[in-house]
Amino acid sequence: MQDMAFPDLTEEQKLNPKVRAKVINEFSPLIKYIASRIAIRLPPHIDLNDLINAGVIGLIDAIEKFDATKQIKFKTYAEFRIRGAILDELRSMDWVPRSVRQKARKVEDAYARLEYTLGRPASDAEVASEMKVDIDTFHKLLSETASVSLLSLDDLGEDDSDLSKRNLLEYILQDEKDWPSHKIRYAEVREIVAKGIQALPDKERMVISLYYYDELTMKEIGHVLKFTESRVSQIHTKAILRLRSKMQKLFKEIKA
Repeated sequence: MQDMAFPDLTEEQKLNPKVRAKVINEFSPLIKYIASRIAIRLPPHIDLNDLINAGVIGLIDAIEKFDATKQIKFKTYAEFRIRGAILDELRSMDWVPRSVRQKARKVEDAYARLEYTLGRPASDAEVASEMKVDIDTFHKLLSETASVSLLSLDDLGEDDSDLSKRNLLEYILQDEKDWPSHKIRYAEVREIVAKGIQALPDKERMVISLYYYDELTMKEIGHVLKFTESRVSQIHTKAILRLRSKMQKLFKEIKA
């Protein structure tokens, strides 16, 4: 899909219904693709069409707010807004029970404490011991919290409290004068995320790479790595919870 030539459009043209319809038509396959990838790991009662409709709203929002002076390609910005609108729609449904989010937070916190102390990725057995549960219970916890980890890498900075719903890319896309205390820069964020991914255990790093960068499904990754789909999902969950714990720490420092 070629990037739209939005830098040449005036504000009046961006709000033109014909221009908007053209962009929505061109980006409709991308909206469906993003919505479908998110829907794969959702309960069956979540309607894909609701997610697609939310993605269209996100695209319209991108058209209205796109600023070419920030030197960000429209396709990149549109993907961010589409995905964000779909995730907002899911949040509004409140389809993940609070008890599940609390379990995920406990696992995140255990990873954070252990990896700070050990200076390396913690093993399953170590995390289970830290949480005072047996290994089977820990693996069950990972399965139960898999829905929490379906959110993309863009969402790693989100705070589960009601006080903050800003995510990683929102900080990147803000005007420099609006960044919190001028403490964070795009290159720094990229470096932090890259280092976080590089510090993951090999299997987790591979799953993250295949899922987010090569855009394979969990089933396809299972074929590549010779794992069951449920095993891939478990590995993905561990990787995201590790990364979330690292990014939560970063954002707490930024807000301090």
